[in-house]
Amino acid sequence: MEYNEFITHVQSLAQSNSRAEAERATRATLETIKERIGSDEANELAAQLPDELRNYLATNQGESEQSFNLQEFIARTSQKEDIDPVTAVTHVRAVFAVLENAVTPEKFTAFHTHFSHDYEELFTTAPTSEVPS
Repeated sequence: MEYNEFITHVQSLAQSNSRAEAERATRATLETIKERIGSDEANELAAQLPDELRNYLATNQGESEQSFNLQEFIARTSQKEDIDPVTAVTHVRAVFAVLENAVTPEKFTAFHTHFSHDYEELFTTAPTSEVPS
């Protein structure tokens, strides 16, 4: 998926008023994902995204994932985007949905396994294989 297509889809799904808002939503969400999933998975996910988005997920080798709940994920994203948390949820859902279509199903499933059940409201579909908790 090309960068322009990615941002256009985020803008549409988020019902955003501007392309710039969709770009900010994408950046904020990907940067928070990077904090949540750690370097190896973030770098693998980045490899399947357009060049313009890779830097948002780029990490130093060995950076470990941080365990934080859904509310913290939304708080961090809304703070990065400088918007209210309710709007941030809509933006995060849009970015997650576009991510699902932008990367291989196997990569998305691996990405999904880094999130606990309280995150399910952000995912449009259930993972194809769940890891027992």
